[in-house]
Amino acid sequence: MATDVEPQADKRTLITVPQMAIMVTITVASLRSLPAMASYGWGSIILWIIPALLFFVPTALLSAELSASVPGGVYEWIREALGKRWAVFAVWMQWAHNIVWYPAQLAMVATAAAYAFNQAGLADSGLYTAIVIVVVFWWAVWVGMRGGNLFAKIASRAGLIGTLIPAGVLILLGILWIATGHLEPGNALEGTTLIPPLAGPASIALIVSNFLAFGGMEMNAVHASHLPEPRRDYTRVIGIAFATTLGIFIIPSLFMAMVLPGGEIHTADGVMVAFHTFFNGFGVPWLGNVIYLMIVIGALASVVTWIAGPSRILFHAAKDEALPPFFARTNANGAQSGIFLIMGVAVTLLAMLYVLFPGNVSDVFSVLIGMAVALYLVMYLFMFASAMILRRRGQSGLTGYRVPALFAVSGIGMAAAFAALVMTFIPQDGQDTIPHALYPVMVAVFLVVLGVPSLILNRMSKSAQPDQSADA
Repeated sequence: MATDVEPQADKRTLITVPQMAIMVTITVASLRSLPAMASYGWGSIILWIIPALLFFVPTALLSAELSASVPGGVYEWIREALGKRWAVFAVWMQWAHNIVWYPAQLAMVATAAAYAFNQAGLADSGLYTAIVIVVVFWWAVWVGMRGGNLFAKIASRAGLIGTLIPAGVLILLGILWIATGHLEPGNALEGTTLIPPLAGPASIALIVSNFLAFGGMEMNAVHASHLPEPRRDYTRVIGIAFATTLGIFIIPSLFMAMVLPGGEIHTADGVMVAFHTFFNGFGVPWLGNVIYLMIVIGALASVVTWIAGPSRILFHAAKDEALPPFFARTNANGAQSGIFLIMGVAVTLLAMLYVLFPGNVSDVFSVLIGMAVALYLVMYLFMFASAMILRRRGQSGLTGYRVPALFAVSGIGMAAAFAALVMTFIPQDGQDTIPHALYPVMVAVFLVVLGVPSLILNRMSKSAQPDQSADA
Protein backbone atom coordinates (compact mmCIF):
# COMPACT_ATOMS: atom_id res chain seq x y z
CA MET A 1 0.00 0.00 0.00
CA ALA A 2 1.37 3.39 -0.91
CA THR A 3 1.76 5.91 1.85
CA ASP A 4 0.29 9.40 1.79
CA VAL A 5 3.44 11.39 2.44
CA GLU A 6 3.81 15.14 2.44
CA PRO A 7 6.14 16.41 -0.31
CA GLN A 8 9.67 17.49 0.53
CA ALA A 9 9.40 20.79 2.34
CA ASP A 10 10.57 24.04 0.76
CA LYS A 11 12.72 26.59 2.55
CA ARG A 12 9.68 28.34 4.04
CA THR A 13 8.67 25.22 5.98
CA LEU A 14 12.09 23.72 6.77
CA ILE A 15 12.73 22.84 10.42
CA THR A 16 16.34 22.53 11.59
CA VAL A 17 17.69 19.68 13.73
CA PRO A 18 18.16 21.95 16.79
CA GLN A 19 14.62 23.33 16.39
CA MET A 20 13.05 19.89 16.24
CA ALA A 21 15.26 18.54 19.04
CA ILE A 22 13.98 21.34 21.28
CA MET A 23 10.41 20.68 20.13
CA VAL A 24 10.72 16.98 21.00
CA THR A 25 12.40 17.79 24.33
CA ILE A 26 9.73 20.23 25.48
CA THR A 27 7.04 17.82 24.28
CA VAL A 28 8.45 15.18 26.64
CA ALA A 29 10.32 17.06 29.37
CA SER A 30 8.44 19.30 31.75
CA LEU A 31 9.40 20.85 35.07
CA ARG A 32 5.89 20.18 36.39
CA SER A 33 6.73 16.46 36.59
CA LEU A 34 9.64 17.04 38.97
CA PRO A 35 8.03 17.80 42.38
CA ALA A 36 6.21 14.47 42.71
CA MET A 37 9.40 12.55 41.91
CA ALA A 38 11.55 14.83 44.09
CA SER A 39 9.55 13.64 47.09
CA TYR A 40 11.24 10.22 46.66
CA GLY A 41 14.70 11.78 47.06
CA TRP A 42 17.49 9.53 45.79
CA GLY A 43 14.84 7.03 44.77
CA SER A 44 13.77 9.42 42.02
CA ILE A 45 16.83 8.34 40.02
CA ILE A 46 15.42 4.83 39.68
CA LEU A 47 11.95 6.21 39.03
CA TRP A 48 13.29 8.14 36.04
CA ILE A 49 15.70 5.50 34.71
CA ILE A 50 13.25 2.57 34.72
CA PRO A 51 10.58 4.22 32.54
CA ALA A 52 13.34 5.72 30.37
CA LEU A 53 14.72 2.24 29.65
CA LEU A 54 11.40 0.37 29.42
CA PHE A 55 9.29 3.01 27.64
CA PHE A 56 11.26 6.04 26.46
CA VAL A 57 14.05 4.09 24.74
CA PRO A 58 11.71 1.72 22.83
CA THR A 59 9.50 4.64 21.78
CA ALA A 60 12.51 6.69 20.64
CA LEU A 61 14.18 3.85 18.74
CA LEU A 62 11.00 2.67 17.03
CA SER A 63 10.08 6.24 16.05
CA ALA A 64 13.49 6.65 14.40
CA GLU A 65 13.12 3.47 12.33
CA LEU A 66 9.47 3.93 11.45
CA SER A 67 9.91 7.56 10.44
CA ALA A 68 12.71 6.52 8.06
CA SER A 69 10.83 3.54 6.60
CA VAL A 70 7.25 4.85 6.56
CA PRO A 71 7.42 8.66 6.54
CA GLY A 72 4.50 10.66 7.85
CA GLY A 73 3.97 9.72 11.49
CA VAL A 74 1.96 7.44 13.74
CA TYR A 75 -1.12 7.27 11.52
CA GLU A 76 0.89 6.09 8.53
CA TRP A 77 2.80 3.55 10.63
CA ILE A 78 -0.33 1.92 12.03
CA ARG A 79 -2.20 2.15 8.73
CA GLU A 80 0.51 0.24 6.91
CA ALA A 81 0.42 -2.50 9.54
CA LEU A 82 -3.22 -2.74 10.58
CA GLY A 83 -5.29 -0.70 8.13
CA LYS A 84 -7.11 2.62 8.19
CA ARG A 85 -9.78 1.74 10.76
CA TRP A 86 -7.36 0.93 13.56
CA ALA A 87 -4.95 3.66 12.54
CA VAL A 88 -7.59 6.36 12.90
CA PHE A 89 -8.81 4.77 16.14
CA ALA A 90 -5.30 4.91 17.63
CA VAL A 91 -4.52 8.50 16.66
CA TRP A 92 -8.01 9.60 17.71
CA MET A 93 -7.30 8.27 21.20
CA GLN A 94 -4.09 10.31 21.30
CA TRP A 95 -5.93 13.43 20.11
CA ALA A 96 -8.81 12.97 22.59
CA HIS A 97 -6.29 12.69 25.44
CA ASN A 98 -4.93 16.10 24.51
CA ILE A 99 -8.34 17.79 24.44
CA VAL A 100 -8.69 17.01 28.16
CA TRP A 101 -5.06 17.89 28.86
CA TYR A 102 -5.16 21.45 27.45
CA PRO A 103 -7.48 23.07 30.07
CA ALA A 104 -5.58 21.55 32.97
CA GLN A 105 -2.20 22.58 31.53
CA LEU A 106 -3.41 26.11 30.87
CA ALA A 107 -4.91 26.32 34.35
CA MET A 108 -1.38 25.83 35.67
CA VAL A 109 -0.22 28.57 33.28
CA ALA A 110 -2.81 30.88 34.80
CA THR A 111 -1.61 30.07 38.31
CA ALA A 112 2.07 30.58 37.47
CA ALA A 113 1.27 33.89 35.74
CA ALA A 114 -0.62 35.08 38.82
CA TYR A 115 2.40 34.31 40.99
CA ALA A 116 4.79 35.92 38.50
CA PHE A 117 2.93 39.23 38.79
CA ASN A 118 2.45 38.98 42.58
CA GLN A 119 -1.29 38.41 42.20
CA ALA A 120 -1.52 35.01 43.84
CA GLY A 121 -5.15 35.64 44.82
CA LEU A 122 -6.17 35.41 41.15
CA ALA A 123 -5.20 31.75 41.17
CA ASP A 124 -8.40 31.05 43.14
CA SER A 125 -10.61 32.86 40.63
CA GLY A 126 -12.48 30.52 38.29
CA LEU A 127 -13.32 33.39 35.93
CA TYR A 128 -9.66 34.46 35.67
CA THR A 129 -8.58 30.87 35.03
CA ALA A 130 -11.21 30.36 32.34
CA ILE A 131 -10.28 33.61 30.58
CA VAL A 132 -6.60 32.65 30.51
CA ILE A 133 -7.43 29.19 29.13
CA VAL A 134 -9.67 30.53 26.37
CA VAL A 135 -7.39 33.41 25.33
CA VAL A 136 -4.18 31.39 25.32
CA PHE A 137 -5.65 28.39 23.56
CA TRP A 138 -7.20 30.44 20.78
CA TRP A 139 -3.84 32.21 20.42
CA ALA A 140 -2.26 28.76 19.97
CA VAL A 141 -4.96 27.95 17.40
CA TRP A 142 -4.07 31.19 15.57
CA VAL A 143 -0.41 30.16 15.53
CA GLY A 144 -1.37 26.78 14.08
CA MET A 145 -3.64 28.44 11.51
CA ARG A 146 -0.71 30.49 10.18
CA GLY A 147 0.82 27.31 8.75
CA GLY A 148 4.44 27.10 7.63
CA ASN A 149 7.02 26.67 10.39
CA LEU A 150 5.84 29.51 12.65
CA PHE A 151 4.77 27.00 15.32
CA ALA A 152 8.26 25.44 15.23
CA LYS A 153 9.97 28.80 15.67
CA ILE A 154 7.71 29.78 18.58
CA ALA A 155 7.88 26.35 20.23
CA SER A 156 11.66 26.01 19.95
CA ARG A 157 12.46 29.53 21.16
CA ALA A 158 9.85 29.62 23.89
CA GLY A 159 10.82 26.09 24.91
CA LEU A 160 14.42 27.21 25.29
CA ILE A 161 13.32 30.12 27.48
CA GLY A 162 10.70 28.31 29.53
CA THR A 163 12.02 24.76 29.93
CA LEU A 164 15.73 24.40 29.20
CA ILE A 165 16.88 27.66 30.82
CA PRO A 166 14.85 27.20 34.06
CA ALA A 167 16.13 23.62 34.28
CA GLY A 168 19.69 24.91 33.87
CA VAL A 169 19.09 27.61 36.49
CA LEU A 170 17.72 24.99 38.89
CA ILE A 171 20.87 22.91 38.43
CA LEU A 172 23.11 25.95 38.99
CA LEU A 173 21.18 26.92 42.12
CA GLY A 174 21.50 23.38 43.46
CA ILE A 175 25.26 23.39 42.96
CA LEU A 176 25.59 26.78 44.66
CA TRP A 177 23.30 25.58 47.48
CA ILE A 178 25.68 22.73 48.25
CA ALA A 179 28.83 24.81 47.76
CA THR A 180 27.64 27.50 50.19
CA GLY A 181 26.51 25.06 52.87
CA HIS A 182 22.80 25.89 52.77
CA LEU A 183 21.68 22.28 53.33
CA GLU A 184 19.04 22.09 56.04
CA PRO A 185 17.58 19.05 57.85
CA GLY A 186 14.13 17.70 57.04
CA ASN A 187 14.37 17.96 53.26
CA ALA A 188 13.00 15.36 50.86
CA LEU A 189 16.47 14.06 50.02
CA GLU A 190 17.34 13.24 53.61
CA GLY A 191 17.04 9.61 54.69
CA THR A 192 16.10 8.29 51.22
CA THR A 193 17.81 5.53 49.24
CA LEU A 194 18.07 4.54 45.59
CA ILE A 195 15.29 2.00 46.16
CA PRO A 196 12.01 3.94 46.38
CA PRO A 197 9.43 2.83 48.97
CA LEU A 198 6.28 1.13 47.70
CA ALA A 199 3.11 1.12 49.78
CA GLY A 200 0.46 -0.84 47.93
CA PRO A 201 -1.23 -0.56 44.51
CA ALA A 202 -2.00 3.18 44.84
CA SER A 203 1.67 4.04 45.25
CA ILE A 204 2.63 1.74 42.38
CA ALA A 205 -0.01 3.46 40.22
CA LEU A 206 1.63 6.81 40.93
CA ILE A 207 5.04 5.45 39.94
CA VAL A 208 3.87 3.63 36.79
CA SER A 209 2.01 6.76 35.70
CA ASN A 210 5.46 8.34 35.49
CA PHE A 211 5.96 6.34 32.29
CA LEU A 212 3.74 8.89 30.57
CA ALA A 213 6.11 11.65 31.66
CA PHE A 214 8.15 10.27 28.74
CA GLY A 215 5.18 10.18 26.37
CA GLY A 216 5.22 12.14 23.12
CA MET A 217 8.59 11.14 21.73
CA GLU A 218 6.92 9.89 18.57
CA MET A 219 4.61 12.85 18.07
CA ASN A 220 6.94 15.14 16.16
CA ALA A 221 7.82 12.40 13.67
CA VAL A 222 4.87 13.82 11.73
CA HIS A 223 7.08 16.86 11.03
CA ALA A 224 10.16 14.81 10.03
CA SER A 225 9.60 15.52 6.33
CA HIS A 226 10.33 19.19 7.08
CA LEU A 227 13.92 18.39 8.09
CA PRO A 228 16.64 18.98 5.45
CA GLU A 229 17.54 15.24 5.40
CA PRO A 230 14.65 13.47 7.22
CA ARG A 231 16.10 9.97 7.51
CA ARG A 232 19.48 11.11 8.79
CA ASP A 233 18.39 14.14 10.79
CA TYR A 234 15.50 12.57 12.73
CA THR A 235 17.84 10.00 14.26
CA ARG A 236 20.05 12.88 15.44
CA VAL A 237 16.96 14.62 16.84
CA ILE A 238 16.05 11.52 18.88
CA GLY A 239 19.56 11.21 20.34
CA ILE A 240 19.78 14.86 21.36
CA ALA A 241 16.28 14.89 22.84
CA PHE A 242 16.84 11.66 24.79
CA ALA A 243 19.99 12.90 26.52
CA THR A 244 18.54 16.34 27.19
CA THR A 245 15.30 14.98 28.61
CA LEU A 246 17.01 12.66 31.08
CA GLY A 247 19.22 15.54 32.18
CA ILE A 248 16.19 17.77 32.76
CA PHE A 249 14.39 15.08 34.74
CA ILE A 250 17.04 13.52 36.98
CA ILE A 251 19.42 16.28 38.09
CA PRO A 252 16.83 19.00 38.89
CA SER A 253 14.70 16.41 40.74
CA LEU A 254 17.57 15.78 43.14
CA PHE A 255 18.33 19.46 43.65
CA MET A 256 14.64 20.19 44.15
CA ALA A 257 14.52 17.46 46.81
CA MET A 258 17.17 19.39 48.77
CA VAL A 259 14.79 22.27 49.46
CA LEU A 260 11.33 20.66 49.49
CA PRO A 261 10.15 19.36 52.88
CA GLY A 262 10.15 15.58 53.18
CA GLY A 263 7.33 13.28 54.21
CA GLU A 264 4.79 14.35 51.58
CA ILE A 265 4.12 14.17 47.86
CA HIS A 266 4.34 17.65 46.41
CA THR A 267 2.01 19.01 43.78
CA ALA A 268 2.81 21.20 40.76
CA ASP A 269 3.44 24.25 42.95
CA GLY A 270 6.56 22.46 44.18
CA VAL A 271 8.47 24.00 41.28
CA MET A 272 7.65 27.50 42.46
CA VAL A 273 8.27 26.57 46.10
CA ALA A 274 11.73 25.25 45.20
CA PHE A 275 12.73 28.34 43.25
CA HIS A 276 11.31 30.56 45.99
CA THR A 277 13.41 28.75 48.62
CA PHE A 278 16.57 28.94 46.54
CA PHE A 279 16.25 32.63 45.69
CA ASN A 280 15.23 33.59 49.22
CA GLY A 281 18.23 31.70 50.56
CA PHE A 282 20.52 33.69 48.31
CA GLY A 283 18.79 37.00 49.12
CA VAL A 284 17.33 37.61 45.65
CA PRO A 285 13.63 36.67 45.96
CA TRP A 286 12.64 38.91 43.03
CA LEU A 287 14.39 36.52 40.63
CA GLY A 288 11.63 34.02 41.43
CA ASN A 289 9.16 36.19 39.54
CA VAL A 290 11.39 36.09 36.48
CA ILE A 291 11.57 32.31 36.58
CA TYR A 292 7.80 31.98 37.07
CA LEU A 293 7.27 34.05 33.95
CA MET A 294 9.75 31.93 32.02
CA ILE A 295 7.92 28.79 33.13
CA VAL A 296 4.71 30.30 31.78
CA ILE A 297 6.45 30.85 28.45
CA GLY A 298 7.66 27.24 28.45
CA ALA A 299 4.16 25.95 29.14
CA LEU A 300 2.85 28.02 26.24
CA ALA A 301 5.50 26.46 24.01
CA SER A 302 4.31 23.03 25.10
CA VAL A 303 0.73 23.89 24.15
CA VAL A 304 1.82 25.18 20.72
CA THR A 305 3.79 21.98 20.14
CA TRP A 306 0.96 19.69 21.22
CA ILE A 307 -1.67 21.55 19.23
CA ALA A 308 0.41 21.17 16.06
CA GLY A 309 1.41 17.50 16.37
CA PRO A 310 -1.71 15.42 17.19
CA SER A 311 -3.97 17.63 15.08
CA ARG A 312 -1.67 17.18 12.07
CA ILE A 313 -1.68 13.43 12.59
CA LEU A 314 -5.49 13.41 12.64
CA PHE A 315 -5.43 15.61 9.53
CA HIS A 316 -3.37 12.94 7.74
CA ALA A 317 -6.13 10.45 8.53
CA ALA A 318 -8.74 12.84 7.13
CA LYS A 319 -6.73 13.37 3.93
CA ASP A 320 -6.62 9.59 3.63
CA GLU A 321 -10.45 9.64 3.70
CA ALA A 322 -10.50 7.73 6.99
CA LEU A 323 -12.56 10.57 8.55
CA PRO A 324 -15.39 12.75 7.19
CA PRO A 325 -14.36 15.65 4.89
CA PHE A 326 -14.73 18.35 7.58
CA PHE A 327 -11.62 17.00 9.33
CA ALA A 328 -9.63 17.54 6.13
CA ARG A 329 -10.67 21.18 5.77
CA THR A 330 -7.76 23.62 5.42
CA ASN A 331 -7.36 27.38 5.21
CA ALA A 332 -5.38 29.46 2.72
CA ASN A 333 -2.17 28.61 4.60
CA GLY A 334 -2.74 24.88 4.28
CA ALA A 335 -3.37 24.49 8.03
CA GLN A 336 -5.94 21.98 9.35
CA SER A 337 -8.58 24.62 10.16
CA GLY A 338 -11.47 22.16 10.60
CA ILE A 339 -9.69 20.22 13.34
CA PHE A 340 -8.41 23.40 15.00
CA LEU A 341 -11.96 24.77 15.21
CA ILE A 342 -13.24 21.56 16.83
CA MET A 343 -10.43 21.74 19.38
CA GLY A 344 -11.07 25.42 20.10
CA VAL A 345 -14.76 24.87 20.77
CA ALA A 346 -14.13 21.78 22.94
CA VAL A 347 -11.47 23.48 25.07
CA THR A 348 -13.63 26.61 25.45
CA LEU A 349 -16.53 24.51 26.75
CA LEU A 350 -14.25 22.67 29.18
CA ALA A 351 -12.81 25.98 30.39
CA MET A 352 -16.31 27.06 31.42
CA LEU A 353 -16.22 24.39 34.12
CA TYR A 354 -13.84 26.64 36.02
CA VAL A 355 -16.56 29.30 36.11
CA LEU A 356 -19.40 26.93 36.97
CA PHE A 357 -17.51 24.91 39.60
CA PRO A 358 -14.64 27.09 40.83
CA GLY A 359 -14.30 25.21 44.12
CA ASN A 360 -13.41 21.70 43.00
CA VAL A 361 -12.97 21.69 39.22
CA SER A 362 -9.19 21.25 39.54
CA ASP A 363 -9.79 17.96 41.32
CA VAL A 364 -12.17 16.90 38.56
CA PHE A 365 -9.63 17.72 35.85
CA SER A 366 -6.96 15.85 37.79
CA VAL A 367 -9.13 12.74 37.68
CA LEU A 368 -9.96 13.27 34.00
CA ILE A 369 -6.29 13.54 33.09
CA GLY A 370 -5.54 10.38 35.03
CA MET A 371 -8.21 8.62 33.00
CA ALA A 372 -7.12 10.25 29.76
CA VAL A 373 -3.67 8.71 30.16
CA ALA A 374 -5.32 5.40 29.28
CA LEU A 375 -6.32 6.85 25.90
CA TYR A 376 -2.73 7.68 25.06
CA LEU A 377 -1.47 4.26 26.17
CA VAL A 378 -3.89 2.55 23.77
CA MET A 379 -2.18 4.38 20.91
CA TYR A 380 1.23 3.17 22.09
CA LEU A 381 0.05 -0.45 22.14
CA PHE A 382 -0.98 -0.11 18.50
CA MET A 383 2.32 1.59 17.66
CA PHE A 384 4.49 -1.14 19.21
CA ALA A 385 2.43 -3.87 17.52
CA SER A 386 2.71 -2.09 14.17
CA ALA A 387 6.50 -1.86 14.46
CA MET A 388 6.74 -5.64 14.81
CA ILE A 389 4.31 -6.29 11.94
CA LEU A 390 6.11 -3.95 9.55
CA ARG A 391 9.51 -5.44 10.36
CA ARG A 392 8.16 -8.97 9.89
CA ARG A 393 6.78 -7.99 6.49
CA GLY A 394 10.07 -6.38 5.50
CA GLN A 395 8.50 -2.91 5.23
CA SER A 396 10.80 -1.26 7.77
CA GLY A 397 14.46 -1.24 8.71
CA LEU A 398 15.69 -1.66 5.13
CA THR A 399 16.89 1.92 4.73
CA GLY A 400 17.82 4.60 7.22
CA TYR A 401 17.89 3.73 10.92
CA ARG A 402 17.32 0.08 11.94
CA VAL A 403 16.49 -0.88 15.54
CA PRO A 404 18.65 -3.73 16.83
CA ALA A 405 16.59 -6.59 18.30
CA LEU A 406 13.40 -4.79 17.29
CA PHE A 407 11.03 -7.53 18.46
CA ALA A 408 12.57 -7.54 21.93
CA VAL A 409 12.54 -3.74 22.08
CA SER A 410 8.91 -3.61 20.92
CA GLY A 411 7.95 -6.34 23.38
CA ILE A 412 9.50 -4.43 26.27
CA GLY A 413 7.72 -1.23 25.25
CA MET A 414 4.40 -3.01 24.82
CA ALA A 415 4.67 -4.73 28.21
CA ALA A 416 5.50 -1.40 29.88
CA ALA A 417 2.61 0.37 28.15
CA PHE A 418 0.19 -2.43 29.05
CA ALA A 419 1.29 -2.36 32.70
CA ALA A 420 0.78 1.38 32.81
CA LEU A 421 -2.64 0.98 31.16
CA VAL A 422 -3.72 -1.51 33.83
CA MET A 423 -2.55 0.88 36.54
CA THR A 424 -4.75 3.68 35.18
CA PHE A 425 -7.70 1.68 36.57
CA ILE A 426 -6.28 2.08 40.09
CA PRO A 427 -6.85 5.47 41.78
CA GLN A 428 -3.64 7.16 42.88
CA ASP A 429 -2.84 8.16 46.44
CA GLY A 430 -4.81 11.23 47.43
CA GLN A 431 -7.56 10.72 44.84
CA ASP A 432 -10.79 10.99 46.82
CA THR A 433 -13.03 12.72 44.26
CA ILE A 434 -14.51 9.41 43.06
CA PRO A 435 -15.19 6.37 45.31
CA HIS A 436 -12.37 3.87 44.81
CA ALA A 437 -14.75 1.01 44.00
CA LEU A 438 -16.37 3.08 41.25
CA TYR A 439 -13.14 4.43 39.78
CA PRO A 440 -12.19 1.49 37.48
CA VAL A 441 -15.74 1.39 36.12
CA MET A 442 -15.57 5.09 35.25
CA VAL A 443 -12.20 4.63 33.54
CA ALA A 444 -13.68 1.86 31.37
CA VAL A 445 -16.71 4.03 30.50
CA PHE A 446 -14.39 6.96 29.76
CA LEU A 447 -12.38 4.84 27.30
CA VAL A 448 -15.49 3.63 25.50
CA VAL A 449 -17.22 7.03 25.31
CA LEU A 450 -14.15 8.80 23.89
CA GLY A 451 -12.95 5.94 21.70
CA VAL A 452 -16.15 4.82 19.94
CA PRO A 453 -16.73 8.11 18.01
CA SER A 454 -13.61 7.45 15.93
CA LEU A 455 -15.05 4.13 14.72
CA ILE A 456 -18.40 5.76 13.91
CA LEU A 457 -16.72 8.62 12.02
CA ASN A 458 -14.55 6.14 10.14
CA ARG A 459 -17.65 4.31 8.95
CA MET A 460 -19.06 7.64 7.77
CA SER A 461 -15.91 8.34 5.72
CA LYS A 462 -15.49 7.66 2.01
CA SER A 463 -12.90 4.93 2.57
CA ALA A 464 -15.21 2.80 4.69
CA GLN A 465 -17.12 1.24 1.72
CA PRO A 466 -15.41 -1.01 1.03
CA ASP A 467 -12.77 -0.96 3.81
CA GLN A 468 -9.30 -0.91 2.29
CA SER A 469 -7.65 -2.14 5.50
CA ALA A 470 -4.48 -4.14 5.17
CA ASP A 471 -4.33 -7.61 6.62
CA ALA A 472 -3.11 -7.53 10.20
